[in-house]
Amino acid sequence: MPAPIDAVTIRAAAKVLLHDHLDGGLRPATVLELADEIGWKLPASEPDSLQRWFTRGAESRDILQYLATFEHTLAVMQTADAIERIAAEAVADLAADGVVYAEVRFAPELHQANGLSLDAVTDAVTAGYRRGEAEALAAGRAITVNAICCAMRTEQRSMEIVRFVDARRRVDDKVVAFDLAGAETGWPPSLHAEALAFARERHLNITIHASEPPDLELISDAVAHGAHRIGHGVRLQSDTSIGDDGDLRLGRLARHVLDHRIHLEMAPTCNVQIGAVPVVAAHPIGPFLRAGFNVGVNTDNRLMSGVSPSSELLAVANAFELSWIEIGTLVTNAANSAFAPFGQRVRLVDEVLRPAYIELSV
Repeated sequence: MPAPIDAVTIRAAAKVLLHDHLDGGLRPATVLELADEIGWKLPASEPDSLQRWFTRGAESRDILQYLATFEHTLAVMQTADAIERIAAEAVADLAADGVVYAEVRFAPELHQANGLSLDAVTDAVTAGYRRGEAEALAAGRAITVNAICCAMRTEQRSMEIVRFVDARRRVDDKVVAFDLAGAETGWPPSLHAEALAFARERHLNITIHASEPPDLELISDAVAHGAHRIGHGVRLQSDTSIGDDGDLRLGRLARHVLDHRIHLEMAPTCNVQIGAVPVVAAHPIGPFLRAGFNVGVNTDNRLMSGVSPSSELLAVANAFELSWIEIGTLVTNAANSAFAPFGQRVRLVDEVLRPAYIELSV
C-alpha cells in the first residue's frame, strides 16, 4: 500500500531544489542578530513577527513591493563572515527538510556595499555551502549544494558578471550557471544580449527568470537567448487551453518548451503571492506535469514566502491530488535538469530518487 502523502512523509522524502535565492532564505533569528550587530533597523524585533512582516510583503501581489523586502536581508549580507554563515545555514535548513541536491542562487553584485570583491563574495558563499554540506553529512544527511550567479537585469553589469562566472567556474566547481534576476517587466533578456551571447559562446549553463508581464514575450525572449531552464515560466499557461476532451492544447511556444524539454523552475506559492495565479490549484504545474512538461517544484524565497521545499511540494500534491509516482516525477525532472555533471545526476536519480519513490508508491 502506498505511503500516505502528508507533511511527515513529504518532509522525509528525498527532494531536489533548483530555484532558491540565498538572500531570500535567511532565518529570521539570523537577520535579527546580524542587524543588531551592524545597527540596522528592522520592521520587527522578534523572529515570528519578522517572519510575518516578510510574508505580508510577499503576499502584496505587487512584485516591486515584494522585491523591496530584500533591502533588509541584503543589509546584513555585506561581510564575508555573515555571507558564509547564511550560506551554511541555508544548507543545514535544506538538508533538515530532506533536500539531497540544491542550486541556491545569489547576485554577487548585491553584496559589495562594503567593498567586497566579486571573488570575495563568491568565496564566502561557496565556503558556506561546503561547510554546510560537511556538517549535514556529519549529522547523517547527505546533500550537495551548488551556486548559480545572477546578474541584475535592471543594472548594466551583466557582461562583467558573466565574464566573472566563466572565470570562476574554472577554479570553483560549486559555480554551475549564470542567471538574469530582478524586476522583469521592461527589462527583457534582450537588453543583455551581449552577456547572453558570451554565455552561449563559452558554453555556460543558463537559466533566466521569466514570470512577469508581458507573459509569453519574456519567456520567448529567454528561450531565444539560450536559456536551458526558465525561472518560473508560470505565464506559459496563457499559451495553453483545455480542450473539450480535457487534454491540454498547446500554442507554438508551449509546444517548443515541451518538445525541447526546457525545464520550468516553478514556485507555485510565490506565483500566487505576486498575482500570476489566484491560488495554487489554478497553477499550471499540475496540468503541465500530466501533459509531460519538464517541470519541478521550488521555493524561490523561503523567508519571504514562508515556505520550505516540503511545504511547497505538499501544497502542489494536495492541490492536484498527485500520486507518489507523480511527485517522484517532479523531483526527478529537477534532478535530470540540474546543472551538476551528467554522471552525478544519473547516480542521484538511479541510486537515491527512483528507489525512494518506488518504495513510497507501493
